[in-house]
Amino acid sequence: MPTRHDIRNVAIVAHVDHGKTTIVDAMLKQAGAFAAHAAESLDDRMMDSNDLEREKGITILAKNTAVKYHPKDGGDVITINIIDTPGHADFGGEVERGLSMVDAVVLLVDASEGPLPQTRFVLRKALQQRLPVILCINKTDRPDSRIDEVVNETYDLFLDLDADEDQIEFPIVYACGRDGIASLTKPENGTVPADSTSLEPFFSAILEHVPAPTYEDDAPLQAHVTNLDADNFLGRIALVRVEQGELRKGQTVAWIKRDGSISNVRITELMMTEALTRKPAEVAGPGDICAVAGIPDIMIGETLADPENPIALPLITVDQPAISMTIGTNTSPLVGRGGTGKGADSKSSSVKQRKVTARQVKDRLDRELIGNVSLRVLDTERPDAWEVQGRGELALAILVEQMRREGFELTIGKPQVVTKVVDGKVHEPVERLTVDVPEEHMGAVTQLMGVRKGRMDNMANHGSGWVRMEFVVPSRGLIGFRTEFLTNTRGTGIAHSIHEGHEPWFGTLTTRNNGSLVADRAGSVTPFAMINLQERGVLFTEPGTEVYEGMIVGENSRADDMDVNITKEKKLTNMRAASADNTENVVPPRNLSLEQSLEFCRDDECVEVTPEAVRIRKVVLDQKERGRTASRAKHG
Repeated sequence: MPTRHDIRNVAIVAHVDHGKTTIVDAMLKQAGAFAAHAAESLDDRMMDSNDLEREKGITILAKNTAVKYHPKDGGDVITINIIDTPGHADFGGEVERGLSMVDAVVLLVDASEGPLPQTRFVLRKALQQRLPVILCINKTDRPDSRIDEVVNETYDLFLDLDADEDQIEFPIVYACGRDGIASLTKPENGTVPADSTSLEPFFSAILEHVPAPTYEDDAPLQAHVTNLDADNFLGRIALVRVEQGELRKGQTVAWIKRDGSISNVRITELMMTEALTRKPAEVAGPGDICAVAGIPDIMIGETLADPENPIALPLITVDQPAISMTIGTNTSPLVGRGGTGKGADSKSSSVKQRKVTARQVKDRLDRELIGNVSLRVLDTERPDAWEVQGRGELALAILVEQMRREGFELTIGKPQVVTKVVDGKVHEPVERLTVDVPEEHMGAVTQLMGVRKGRMDNMANHGSGWVRMEFVVPSRGLIGFRTEFLTNTRGTGIAHSIHEGHEPWFGTLTTRNNGSLVADRAGSVTPFAMINLQERGVLFTEPGTEVYEGMIVGENSRADDMDVNITKEKKLTNMRAASADNTENVVPPRNLSLEQSLEFCRDDECVEVTPEAVRIRKVVLDQKERGRTASRAKHG
């Protein structure tokens, strides 16, 4: 079969924070993608273009870039298309899309941490698609690096995932992505490769081991839609990989939809990626990754084909959702008012810019479905709320955070697991949790997992004072786990989980032992009331914050909920108070992030999300109505 030797398509896959985006940055700079004066002023992690990605330090969306590589022997310029994929299993839909565009993968592994759960996840996807693998041991300069052991652990992982002989015979590159240096010779632990000053060995390994795209002569056009983008002038843009034939600007092609129907459309614009920008092009051939405009309703997984001989490519399949949450319109007394009191209203956005209606929320969720293949939106009994299902808690929290920044006001229900019935029995999703902790915290973590019905599968002690433990635990048990885990390990523990399948229902789990402090009236929080309530538990609100009946203002030190008056004022009299009365101080409140608020929720609680504030509240705000409901439940 004919082969295109002037192009290579490769994806970089790894666990979270093992350095994918950093090494792509170094490849872009060394391949001369930017002018010399511009390269000096470029930001780190250029591929993380999304605000949330920069804030959280993770890749959320799969993105592509193209590097023009000039071989040292003076041969023809070769285009290397690089797909930077997320390392987190919650964004697995992005990983699967990325892998459908490439012919090989670079597996990046940290020289100290070794293969972790998400490494297993992304590698399993690559091996299922029979893609060749190049192993890159990154961060060799870490003082605690253990290169030989990490390579052996990676071989064990390949064997564990039933890789065949061809797949296990992979080349190994050693790199320090931050310094932009790679080598094929193993350096000493804790050092940068000494026999190289650039990523040249890494580029050479890609050219040698990534197969060049093959195609059939005179085959009809076939192009697979793998991603979507939008442009203010061009409308919806489809990112496609051309499998066979040629795609030209102005060409009329057959658009094969997900339901099998076919219609003819015209390609109004064709663009190819160079570095981080898209540039107009006239033609794209087999193996090229390009962007096309002119098809307003095109969806991911569909095919562009020859009008006279339309042949569909297989649809992109993704794993089933494991976590769901209810997203609805804001129903609290503060809806549309924004701020949190004490002058916040003056700096909040105007009421006109707020998105508070059911129609606006539903339109936004429908838009999200276009580009996110791993998400599902189902109707509920209420017309102003929808059940949104996704891979994991983080993926759903990211969606809520994006909507919040766009001006939406929402009510978010407690995350639940998506169950399924197998042979008449209810099965729930389970996760494989890998925990790295100092030895002194081993007992606390084991106790924490015992409450969550976790089953220890493996334990290893590297002799460095740290222990690695693997648990199989129901996904329900990990909702709210991270905050408690970090508290019990004093911030030193590292935990990562990955979906492991479904097992029979584990029974009742009690993950939060403490009740809530619930405001019993509307008003503003006073320091006087906070001082009196501090001994009752941990407070979440600051003085001057506006509260309403049914809003949760803190965590009770006991198991049951307590209704409190946090707006109580100190009565002034004509008697002068002794100075000893004023020596008490307000303990700083615990500020919960969106993810922590979702973790904190119980079944009868939900989270109110506005552009300015995140508040936890009872589903039923009225104190008497909650009491009657509890009484009915108690007495049947």
